[in-house]
Amino acid sequence: MNILKPDWPAPVNVFSIITTRKNGVSLPPWNSLNLGFNTGDSVDSVKRNWRDLSKELNLPSAPQLLDQVHGAHVIKATCSAPAVIGDASFTDIAGIVCAVTTADCLPILICNTQGTIVSSIHAGWRGLSAGIVKNTIRQLAVSPRDLMAYLGPAISQKNFEVGVEVRQAFLSSASTPCIKEKFNTCFLRTTEEDEKKTKKWMANLYGLARVILNEAGVTQIYGGDRCTYSDRLNFYSYRRDGNTGRMASLIWFV
Repeated sequence: MNILKPDWPAPVNVFSIITTRKNGVSLPPWNSLNLGFNTGDSVDSVKRNWRDLSKELNLPSAPQLLDQVHGAHVIKATCSAPAVIGDASFTDIAGIVCAVTTADCLPILICNTQGTIVSSIHAGWRGLSAGIVKNTIRQLAVSPRDLMAYLGPAISQKNFEVGVEVRQAFLSSASTPCIKEKFNTCFLRTTEEDEKKTKKWMANLYGLARVILNEAGVTQIYGGDRCTYSDRLNFYSYRRDGNTGRMASLIWFV
């Protein structure tokens, strides 16, 4: 099974993996390890992909799947619940697997230095600006100084053109002028205009996430160096392909 192992100093009892699009059973355009149920792919194929992945990784439980809606709702993961609405999950129970699926949005994995609590976050621009990261850290109820975060594959700034409403959503959500200015540095103006002659911007999801994590007190941040849009061989990209599959980012501890 073709997977990525995050390069971060997580405790030895914490396990994390991020899938690529390789070595599954889904047919084009979802080829081949599609783990997203709401993509138009055959449900049987997606279930087979999840079964094969779980067996390959010897997961301690069925992953807590989420019905992701680009919001800011956080749920406590269980090993028996079906997919529930939310864009992040966490657990302080050994053997429970937290998971999110993405195809350009930013997956964030979090654990504490003691290896007693973990979380996975689906962080697109809507969720980031709405507070999904802050809500998750608040739910963890541990000192942010004891947390570390890994930023998984997402669309890079050079490939993520957005409208003025995206930049404004972050500037409006800023808690202080300093944070507002930091958000502002994560947007580069382009020469492109829409039909209303409105300027476009290139947004840095990784930079925005780092600003938010730092503001919440998390300073141990890793990853953030892989672009889903540019790497067609390994990653799905909704912005690039439209009808496509999803990778999964999973974390648990034992």
